[in-house]
Amino acid sequence: METHSKITKQLVDGLKAREQEYFVWDGGKGSLSGFGVRVQKNTGAMSYVVKYRAGAGRTAPTRRLTLAKVGTLTPDEARAQARKMLGAVANGADPAAQRAAEKRASTLAEVAEQFLTKHVAAKRAENTEASYRDLLERLVLPELGKRKAEKVTSAEIHRLHSKLGDHPYQANRALRIMSSLFTYAGKAHLVPAGFNPCRGIEKFHEEGRERYLSGEELARLGEALREAETVGLPYAVDDTKPTAKHARKEESRRTVLGPHAAAAIRLLILTGARLREILHLKWDQIDFQRGLLLLPRSKTGKKTIILNAPALSVLSGLPRVGTYVIAGMSAGHEDERPRSDLKKPWRAVSRRAGLEYVRIHDLRHTHASIGAGAGLGLPIIGKLLGHTQAATTARYAHLDNDPLRKASNYIANEIAAAMGEAPASPANIADLSEAKRTKNRRG
Repeated sequence: METHSKITKQLVDGLKAREQEYFVWDGGKGSLSGFGVRVQKNTGAMSYVVKYRAGAGRTAPTRRLTLAKVGTLTPDEARAQARKMLGAVANGADPAAQRAAEKRASTLAEVAEQFLTKHVAAKRAENTEASYRDLLERLVLPELGKRKAEKVTSAEIHRLHSKLGDHPYQANRALRIMSSLFTYAGKAHLVPAGFNPCRGIEKFHEEGRERYLSGEELARLGEALREAETVGLPYAVDDTKPTAKHARKEESRRTVLGPHAAAAIRLLILTGARLREILHLKWDQIDFQRGLLLLPRSKTGKKTIILNAPALSVLSGLPRVGTYVIAGMSAGHEDERPRSDLKKPWRAVSRRAGLEYVRIHDLRHTHASIGAGAGLGLPIIGKLLGHTQAATTARYAHLDNDPLRKASNYIANEIAAAMGEAPASPANIADLSEAKRTKNRRG
């Protein structure tokens, strides 16, 4: 049922529910053709609507679009919105089709799920997909997950990036992952082609994250591991808690580290492998005869890791509990899964060894730094670590100074000889330095 009358507040206030839905269209002096009020049956709920033809001629389909509920806008405000919308229609727009497309558009959370399952999981290593998912679900989606992906703005991305500024590495990584997500979404036609609100956002400056263990620190690490495996590492009890009175005596407060966790830490530093490469390692991927780890899938694809004698010794002495070398809680079960992390054992061992600000990934850096410092050459080190880009190994270039040191020693010794000074060698200097340190300790 339709009637025509000037839509005013007085008219709207007088409209009542009927047995059937009906419309009142704007009419009379100063009216706007196509602007009206819909009154729903029974409830009497009312909303402002606009009606138009989507195209030219009488054969063009008629569209009807809701503007707002009555009460949220005055009749004059609703009429102004309708006039603007009808003006756009006159220029070829179809507001109803645009709104329907927006409703169909995917949220950022939906696009992220497709990005992770159809792109990252299919083309990247398993641990890469896991780390991407963790970062997106923990930091990005709680903030922007409900937004339509194509409506996310650079300002919103910039605010999120700035919010994470206390952790610049994490903030920059989130920005890179989001940029990759939008690039994928454009290619998959989930957002307009070329749409990427991450573009142009300046990244935070990152300090070098490489941390190498010194010889003394390696010695302390070895001592802490042996203590953890045998008598166990001491732990503290909060005496203020009610349960403290039931705790063991102080001399008995020790936690023994299991053989698999200790082996994992040793293998990480002895091979320079990545954490997931060791935790996800299966017994059938080890070639003991040739001394190789044959990984079907790693961060950089199929990979072979050289097993040196110390690493082979660790593996040979490790009990086989299940499918995975580093046995987890589900070892031996049908649904066996690899161990997820080494956070607790590494935290305990590194604390006991007095290693401050040392991440477990720094064991890989240490493996590489020792090779670089020995002058083994960056290409060789890159192959051992499984780097596919020379630029990745270049971070150790400042340690690969053996040729420079030899050149510097040669020049300086020639100068010293010309000046009548006694020649010196690094070994002699090291012996003198150690003798001096010993004398000072005795003094």
